[in-house]
Amino acid sequence: MHKLIGAAAVMLALATSPAIAQQAQTQRVNGTIEGIDGATLIIKQRQGGEVKVNLTEKVAVFGINKATIADVKTGSFIGVGAMPQPDGSQKAIRVMIFSEVQRGTGEGHRPWIQPGSTMTNATVDSTVGGVDGQVVMVKYKDGEKKVIIGPDAVVRAYVVSDRSELKPGANIEIISALKKPDGTLETGRVNVGRDGIVP
Repeated sequence: MHKLIGAAAVMLALATSPAIAQQAQTQRVNGTIEGIDGATLIIKQRQGGEVKVNLTEKVAVFGINKATIADVKTGSFIGVGAMPQPDGSQKAIRVMIFSEVQRGTGEGHRPWIQPGSTMTNATVDSTVGGVDGQVVMVKYKDGEKKVIIGPDAVVRAYVVSDRSELKPGANIEIISALKKPDGTLETGRVNVGRDGIVP
């Protein structure tokens, strides 16, 4: 009986491992659109050479606008890249204010791209002025965090847009481009920096 269970576990692991591997085959693309060929963006990466990314039929495009601390309001759903402080609070490096259609995206608290930093996607529960900047309490499904947004924090806002912003010269960010079995890249979402913003 134990052998049967063991064999079943091995078979299950073998059956699911390709799916896990498939999920891991994504990459981040940051750069400038050099050209467009049908539904394919030709992108000059900021770090690396040229890459081509195919757009899905229903690709979502979001503009990235400059924003201020005043735009971070109670009820806003935000993403905060921050450095943990000794008192348990988070000192914001970058704050992204999501559009309403993005509410719930990546909700939670986890490590971020910079060593020792964190990313918290959550809803603003309260916001008050403090000595070091705006003190914001955010809540997500598994907890809450105190975030200090100082004057040095970069604040941006996502705005729903469309393919018309995808043109040569545009600074874009693709957070997760899927690498297909034939080696091509595909994405269903592109962020576009506006007014000189480099995502």
